[in-house]
Amino acid sequence: MMLSRERILTTHVGSLPRSAELTDFYVRQDKGEAIDQVAFAEAKDRAVRDVVARQAECGIDIANDGEQQRPGFQTYVSDRMTGFSGVSKRRRGREFEEFPELARMLMQRFPNVPRQQNAPEARDELTYTGTAEIAAEIGRLKAAAAAVGPFAALFATAPSPGIVASTMLNAHYDSHEAYLAAIAREMAHEYRAIHEAGLILQIDAPDLAMDRTMMFRDLSDDAFVEMCAAHVAAINAGITGIPPEAVRLHVCWGNWDGPHIHDIALARILPALLTARVGMLSIEFANPRHAHEYKSLAGNLPEHLVLLPGVIESTNNFVEHPEVVAGRLEQAVGDRERVIASTDCGFGSFANREWVVAPVVWLKLRALRDGADIASRRLWGRSAAA
Repeated sequence: MMLSRERILTTHVGSLPRSAELTDFYVRQDKGEAIDQVAFAEAKDRAVRDVVARQAECGIDIANDGEQQRPGFQTYVSDRMTGFSGVSKRRRGREFEEFPELARMLMQRFPNVPRQQNAPEARDELTYTGTAEIAAEIGRLKAAAAAVGPFAALFATAPSPGIVASTMLNAHYDSHEAYLAAIAREMAHEYRAIHEAGLILQIDAPDLAMDRTMMFRDLSDDAFVEMCAAHVAAINAGITGIPPEAVRLHVCWGNWDGPHIHDIALARILPALLTARVGMLSIEFANPRHAHEYKSLAGNLPEHLVLLPGVIESTNNFVEHPEVVAGRLEQAVGDRERVIASTDCGFGSFANREWVVAPVVWLKLRALRDGADIASRRLWGRSAAA
């Protein structure tokens, strides 16, 4: 189990800002333009080296490739499976319908976001086509990490069956449950590839909270909790055979700048989340709507679980003071060794859709390290280990 033995370790949720060069490639690729694949690969090389080096400079202990090698955190899987085609008619979040001004602002700010709302749908049996692409991603990450010195660990992200199902809709399987099972079966190839390469696997599962106001808005809270449990069961099926301590689960209410007034409370979904066979749980605790949610975990965190509290907000350009970060960590701490400081969510979930400008992202990650050091000194009663 990855523990904070002498000081609070630091990590983040996964996506980091992509370079202008790389973003341009993804936008043009999504438009169907011809892409120079050699130049594209070289741009990925540069981007991964840059974000890995910046994580080291910021004092991040558990690093990744910043999802530089993907246009989005979940839609990329349609390029790694057969069976997807056409266009999904995904529902927007409830608040984007209630606040049309918010939807207009979003369109003005992010007019060219690759396949966020118009991803393909499942129209045939899903089949994962091979692990060459995830192997290439891992290879770039390991090479970049080796060049800047050792991290405590490396991680790679992969979407949950549930978020794939709610983004790329089902037009083939007899039921939602059958569709989840097929996605879990096929994504298991990618999950295992990440684990077998020696990386921590992070399952990105915003569906477990965010989809209460999107795909499942018409359900009651009780019915959504049942759906949440079914989605966790699909995760468990997909990670079968991978030790829980090698997996971390990220849950969020969606990293957009909106009112979030219809979000479901953590207390309602927590029993379902705790059935996930994982060793680490990443949850938002920094944004104004959910900063109190850590209280739901008081006394409820199983001994096998490490908490990755979000103590840095991922949708605004305020740089948190290290004392604010330290205070949030101290609030979240039960067992000091079972806390790893993290961010609320990713900073670049989709290419060309970043709420926080890149220079501020690095300042936020530095504040994460500095705040973790302050909390460590208080929690261990001495200077934090270097």
